[in-house]
Parts: sequence; C-alpha cells; structure tokens
Amino acid sequence: MSYITAIGTANPPHRHSQQQIADFMVKTTQRKGDDARKLKTLYRATGIEHRYSVLADYGRSFDFSFYSNTEDLEPFPSTRKRLELYRTHALKLSLDAVQQCLGTRSTDEITHLIVVSCTGMYAPGLDIDLVNALGLSRQVERLCINFMGCYAAINALRQADTICRAEPDASVLVVCTELCSIHFQKEATEDNLLANALFADGSAALLVRGRPDRGLNLKPVSFFCDLAPAAEQDMAWTVGDLGFEMKLSTYVPDVIRQGIKSLTHRLLDKIGLSQHQIAYYAIHPGGKKIIESIETELGLTRKDTQHSHEVLKNYGNMSSPTVVFVLQQLSRQLNGVDDGQNILSFAFGPGLTLESMILKIENH
Repeated sequence: MSYITAIGTANPPHRHSQQQIADFMVKTTQRKGDDARKLKTLYRATGIEHRYSVLADYGRSFDFSFYSNTEDLEPFPSTRKRLELYRTHALKLSLDAVQQCLGTRSTDEITHLIVVSCTGMYAPGLDIDLVNALGLSRQVERLCINFMGCYAAINALRQADTICRAEPDASVLVVCTELCSIHFQKEATEDNLLANALFADGSAALLVRGRPDRGLNLKPVSFFCDLAPAAEQDMAWTVGDLGFEMKLSTYVPDVIRQGIKSLTHRLLDKIGLSQHQIAYYAIHPGGKKIIESIETELGLTRKDTQHSHEVLKNYGNMSSPTVVFVLQQLSRQLNGVDDGQNILSFAFGPGLTLESMILKIENH
C-alpha cells in the first residue's frame, strides 16, 4: 500500500495579472487594431486572472531583464540561454515546495526521490541538486521523469505507489517543477498564441509513504492510462533553437471530451466502482474549455470542479504541478466525515495521453 501523507506547493515571486501579460504579448508580437483586440479577448476567455513567472518581464511595459529591450526582442533568447535560466531558478522553487510539504519532518526518512520536469534539464541534474541541498542520503534512489508534460505527476505517483508496495518502509519524495514561462515564443502562430495565454511557473512536492501518517492520508487505489493517437499532433512539445516549442491545438478539448467518459468507465470498472461512488474530482485544468468539456461529458457541476477552476484562475496551467495544486486545495476542505470516500483525478498531455487515478481518503 502507499499513502500521500503531505503536499506542498510553491510559486516564483513575480505574480502577473492576465491583463498585464496580454499587454506584454500585444506589444512584443506587434499586434495592432483588430488583431490586438482579438488577442486580449483570448486572454479574457481563459478563465485565468493571475499567473506566476520567474521573469519580471511579463509585468513590464518595455524595460525587460531577460528579453532584449528592442521592439522585435532581437536577439531572441536561445535554447541554451533559457536552460541556463531554468538551472538558475528551478532548485530554489523546488526547495520552497519541499519545505512546505515536509514542514518539520526530517529528511533522513527519505529513501527515494522522483523529480518531474518538461521545461528544462541538465546533468548532473535537479535531482542531485536536491539531494545536496536537502542533505539527503547519497544512497537515496533517484528517478527523473522528463518531457511527459501535464500528466507526469500522476505517472510519478504511480511509480511511488509501486515502490511503496514493494518496500513498505519506503518514503518517496516526489517533486514536480516547471518553468513554462521561460519558453515564450513570439511568432504569432495559433499554437504559440494559445500556449502564451495559458502556461505559467510552479512547483509541487508530495511525500508518499508505505504506511499512513497521523491525520489525513490519500491512498492511491488504482491508475489507468490511455492514448488518443489520432490527436498525437494536437498536443506536442519539441526542442527548438529558441526554446521549447509547444503545439496546442484548439481541438484538444474536443479530443478529451470524446475520450473522457470511456477512460472514466474503464478505470472504475477496473476496481468495481461506479461514478456515483466518487465524492470528489481533482481535474488538471489544462484550460477552461477542457474543464467544461469534462463537466459536460461526466455530468459534473461547477461545484464538482471548483478547485480546478480556482487553480486555473489563480495560477494558470503550470504543466505537471498543476493537478497537485488542485489536490492540495481539495485536501484543505476534507475532514473526518470524508473518511473512506473516493477522489477521481485526471491529467492530460502530449500523445495525446489521458492519465487517471482513484485516491481514497483515510484519516488516522
């Protein structure tokens, strides 16, 4: 068995309103007239009010620290420069999330470390930096999950569950850190306009143990993964010369809508549950239309998905940590009355991959 015994989240210091970011995008993509108005309408329609970034630039009119102070932003930052920025900021943000997760717990108990990211990499990597900064044992077993995108936290939890089932004394620290905002692309393609309107920076940490702690625990019951290969090119993440390039088609909500009911039924059938036995939902808020598509297909209300909407509103889409932010917000409302009830969680990413899991609420 395994149990999520603690969750922590963190964001970088620069909090920008969606309106500020829209103004930045209008100016730097040199859009005027109707094009400028359409872009600002897109930003208002996202359901996002604020996002966080390691960069101050998105809240400035034209006095940038990372991007060039020229009208066309040239020379535009190379992939190398962006990954240097990732290396500068990823560790601090990760440590903030871990500190909130562990609190006063000793790091001596950590036996395994799983690090998730799709927005930067280097070697020796973030995993080893965390070992050194946290004072973990040099024998801690490490696993890095890279380039899986928004659904990677569920994949990491599946691996942590497998470890704890094999080693009941294990304590697995999972850290998901993404700096999506460092990969801003100025070319005004549909993919870039959508990605620039949604993505943000954040980190989340979870402690998964083979035995429950006192208080609230979330017990993984089952996982299920599916692919929608016909939509493989509708969501993708590639390395370009000027950063990582996101492909995010407007068809993604429709693809998820078409597959979500089948995914849900197969996950529930796997463990002999029906949807009316699900008390709560923790849905990755990939975008407002994605949440609304799932609500329609599964017959959910805004109350069922309130935490997903709140995370999207206050943080945007941070890729892999985002669903953990939703779980954390949901956990704060749980109490002894919820003991034994089930949480259904979804996340989506390149492939097009649909990941899901059932968590049972346990209080000890």
